Amino acid sequence: MDLSRVRVLIDEDALRARIQDLGAEIRAEYGDAPVTAIAVLKGSFMFMADLVRAIGGEVRCEFLGVSSYHGGTRSTGVVRITQDLKHPIEGQHCLIVEDIVDTGLTMDYLLRLLQVRKPRSLKIVTLLDKPTNREVDVDVDFVGFTIPDEFVVGYGLDLGEVYRNLPYIAVYTP
Repeated sequence: MDLSRVRVLIDEDALRARIQDLGAEIRAEYGDAPVTAIAVLKGSFMFMADLVRAIGGEVRCEFLGVSSYHGGTRSTGVVRITQDLKHPIEGQHCLIVEDIVDTGLTMDYLLRLLQVRKPRSLKIVTLLDKPTNREVDVDVDFVGFTIPDEFVVGYGLDLGEVYRNLPYIAVYTP
């Protein structure tokens, strides 16, 4: 891992504080109702772990494996499901937990995929949002940070499966 190629964009303290705030916002939205959080793997696993603790109350965790980058620094636009949900979501308040919404192509696909499963509600929370890159309009309900059009790694986000373990979000420079 070449740390000379990364520059901290969002530090650990800022991440921790914003995730606590997001958890409170989400819990306020759902009140005491149970929530099914659906992590979009692999990138959102660290965010998901911290977020569900911040949400509190009854939270069920599901995992959906998705790939659209295929090892590069740009989304290919081709979404591949690598792991499906283990349990039905019909009638449940569902929250898609994503690391980053970039082009919107993956999220648009996931919304269509999950809506047919008849959840009671379906909302999106993303740690990072890059609205300047949108190719498809998607409404993100809860946003941690809006970031510029730069390739980021850390806190679950990777480049070729490396850099996920950084405790902060960093801009990667090739």
